[in-house]
Amino acid sequence: MRFFEDIEIGAKREFGSFTFTADDIKRFAAQFDPQRFHLDEEEGRKSLFGGLAASGWHVAAVCMKLLVADGKRLTTEALARGEKVAVWGPSPGFRELRWIRPVLAGDIVSFSNQVETKRTSEKRPGWGILQARNTGINQRGEVVFSFLATAFVPRRNAGS
Repeated sequence: MRFFEDIEIGAKREFGSFTFTADDIKRFAAQFDPQRFHLDEEEGRKSLFGGLAASGWHVAAVCMKLLVADGKRLTTEALARGEKVAVWGPSPGFRELRWIRPVLAGDIVSFSNQVETKRTSEKRPGWGILQARNTGINQRGEVVFSFLATAFVPRRNAGS
């Protein structure tokens, strides 16, 4: 992971795709969002979605899983090159969560984020605060999911 000073506004990172199968949708819904249009194809067809739809929380969870996995991959690669790796802090939250279009069984969603803002923390001078727009786009090029994430990012010379 990169240090605050190494991150540029506008930088985009693509971190993976996921195919939402009917079985995956039903399994997630049964455990976490047991609404009829997430559990049954016919109920999904009769709904406003027009088909078996993934829970928005399922889409968000997949986004997070792929984001973390890609971060681990980038960290492993950087360490193999002998680079110093920044250990990011927690997220103080997110805003503007949008489920823009339904994700239906069989849809493939590709996830990315783009840095929108960054600033140094007033209360924690060793840290910067980054905001990035996380987006999911289906195989038809339609945006289906979006949120603005905030994260604490360590500054390279935090102790200086």
